[in-house]
This record gives sequence, C-alpha cells and structure tokens, in this order.
Amino acid sequence: MSAVRRLVVEADGGSRGNPGPAGYGAVVIDAATGETLAEAAEYIGVATNNVAEYRGLIAGLTAAKALFPDAGAAGPDLEVHVRMDSKLVVEQMSGRWKIKHPDMKPLAARAAAILPPSSVTYEWIPRAQNKHADRLANEAMDAGRDGRQWEASASTAELDAPARTPLPDRGPPGDAAAGAAKARAALAAARGGSDAGTLFEVDAGAAAEAEASASEEPEPTDVTASPQVGWAAAPDLGVPATFVLLRHGETLLTPEKRFSGSGGTDPELSATGRDQAARAAAHFAALGTVQEIVSSPLRRCRETAAAVADRLGLDVRIEDGLRETDFGAWEGLTFGEVRERYGDDLTTWLADPEAAPTGGGESFAEVAERVAAARDRLTARYAGRTVLAVTHVTPIKTLVRLALEAPAQAMFRMELSAASISTVAYYGDGNASVRLLNDTSHLR
Repeated sequence: MSAVRRLVVEADGGSRGNPGPAGYGAVVIDAATGETLAEAAEYIGVATNNVAEYRGLIAGLTAAKALFPDAGAAGPDLEVHVRMDSKLVVEQMSGRWKIKHPDMKPLAARAAAILPPSSVTYEWIPRAQNKHADRLANEAMDAGRDGRQWEASASTAELDAPARTPLPDRGPPGDAAAGAAKARAALAAARGGSDAGTLFEVDAGAAAEAEASASEEPEPTDVTASPQVGWAAAPDLGVPATFVLLRHGETLLTPEKRFSGSGGTDPELSATGRDQAARAAAHFAALGTVQEIVSSPLRRCRETAAAVADRLGLDVRIEDGLRETDFGAWEGLTFGEVRERYGDDLTTWLADPEAAPTGGGESFAEVAERVAAARDRLTARYAGRTVLAVTHVTPIKTLVRLALEAPAQAMFRMELSAASISTVAYYGDGNASVRLLNDTSHLR
C-alpha cells in the first residue's frame, strides 16, 4: 500500500465593503506536525466576500497539489482536509447546498477540478480558529491598498495563528521545505503568467460533474461581483476606470484575413465566432468583475457583446466611436489583393497615418481622433468602474498605443486574435496602464 500524505488547507477571503477591495489568504499545513508548508495570498481588486473566499480555496488547493504533483500516480496518495469559516463555501463544496448563483458556479467547478473529489473533505470552523488565513487575506488587502504586492517574506500571519493539534499521520512527512518551495514556485508562476480570473483552467467535463453533484441548499448570500481595481497606481490616485477590451469573435472573413471595416458588408459571427463569444461570456462570469458593457455598433461586436450581457444580466450601450476603420475600396479584400490592385495607395497608407485607404476610407489619424474622443467620454462616464468594451482590431490597437504613448507605426507591430482580451486602466492623473495584450486563455 502506498503512503498517504495528509494535508490541511485553511483558507479565507475578505472584502472591505462587500463588494469592496478584496483579497484572499490560504495556508497548507502538515496534518501530522502542524508545520506550515506553504502560504498564498493575493489582492484581487474589488469583489464580494464570497468571491474572495472561493479564490482563497482555489489558491489553497492549488498550493496543496503543487507540494505533491505526482500524488495518486507515481507518488503517494494525497488527502486534503479543508477548514474554512465560510459556511456557504463549505456546504456548497461538500455537495449539501446547491450552487445557484451563476458567478459562483465556475469558481466552485475550478476548485472541484484541482484534486480528485474523493481526496478532499471540508469542515466549517469558527473565525477564531482561522486566524492564519484571515491574517493573510488582510495582509493582501493592505498590500493592495498601498499599491504593492503581498510578499510571503514580510508576512506575520503565523504569529496570530491558533495552536493546532496534529492529526494522525499515515505516512512520512517528507521534505517540507522542498515541497513548500514547489508550491511557492507554482503559485508565483500562476500569478505572473495570467490575469486573476484565468489562473486555473478547468476541464469542462470535470466542471459539469462537479456541478451535477450538488444538492439543494437554502438561498445563498447575494454575491454580485464587482470590478477589479487597477494594478499599477499609487493609492491616492483612486480606483481607475478599467476597460477590458474584447475583440469580437470570428466572422467568415476573419480566417481569410480580409479587410473588414465599417464600410463593408457588416458580417455576422460565424459558428466559430459564436463559440468564442460563449467562451468569453463564461470567462467574464467566472471573473465577476465586469460592471458595464459597451459595444461598437457593428453586428459582429453587438452579437459578441450580447452573449456576454445575457450571461451577466447586463445591458449593452452602443458607442459609435468604437466602430472599425472604414477601409473604403479595400473592404472584403485580402492584403495581397489590395497590394495587387492599389499598390501605391497601400504603400502610402503603411507609411503615413494621415493617408486613407483608396476610395474615401478613414486614415489611422482620423480613427485615433474619434477613438480618443470615445475613450474620454467613457472614462468620464465610468470613473472607478470596470467596463467591457467589445470592439475591433484598430480601436483596440489605438487605445493600447495611446495608453503607451507609442507612435502610430506601432499599430503594425501588434497582433490581435479574434476574441482576444486586452486591458487598459485609466487613472485620475491622466496616466494609463496596459496589460494582457492579446490574451486568449479563456478560449482554451
């Protein structure tokens, strides 16, 4: 019989305002010795208590798995006992309460998919017995308030942790220091390589199985999630207007890389594009950060925005300034076809942002002027909120370029896939911060 590694995960999350600035904390403990093997904490922006608690659970289970990545295969069996002071999370993850709120379902499914369900048990504990994780969550929120990242080396969480009674162990404790290093490396890689909502990918089959296993519950606490706070500002600049820039899903013209602007046929989404829109909707539902949705008036954007809006229960506001460039006579043609038919015009267009496509199209300078005007209107209207802006290649590139104060020629050095996500946060001092250019992790 293989040895059994027994771990305890204590997790917590908090929100100063519910919704408000939020963070989570989690600690992995050796069940036999009470030794702390790994800690995790993160400021996640503005969210509810329940979102933060689930995020803490996900981080704790991920850290436990990272300690023994081969458990259940070439390595020892693993048993994880989760202790939390959230009755909602414990009862939902134990399968005794049904998960009704749409924002909680993806989070619960992610947590359920990290380890085999048979290896994880859950226990509700009073808050006084969850001091270690609670302190980690508060340290993370304090760090976010101060405009910095939480650091394990500066944590004092364990000083306030209650004394723990070791649980009977059925296997040797192993090298806790090496295991903790693995867990820290895995968590650091996850935080560094993706945005907060896509750190943990979940197999669709596992998610469906986890959801189907739930039973009826009392009505859960209302958990309407709120926006993520910007990531690179001093605290006195306040909460930025954060624009999540979603390029529309594919049309039949997209794979062929044909010019498709505001002066063409206004194509609808293809079957692939509709699937991309649905995946984007699931992604934003899991994040729980989008508060408003605006869209280009063109059909492919309106259809993409509608898929997300239906999932989130939000309305879509049309913003004409977010429409794609009018490519004039180039509409519907490939780059090679334009080169063949309008070679001189194309060469001029590539070299001069003031040059317009053949036949009365828009120059990049003209597009930049109307996109900047739309940006100013939207940032004034949605100050302090997170807005999903469903738009096109040129407006997204323009917003990113302007935020980076890059020259117009930088437009030709950006690649944006269909249904990709970029994010720009606009602060009170007029500065902006960009991240996640061309992120498509939600489509996998």
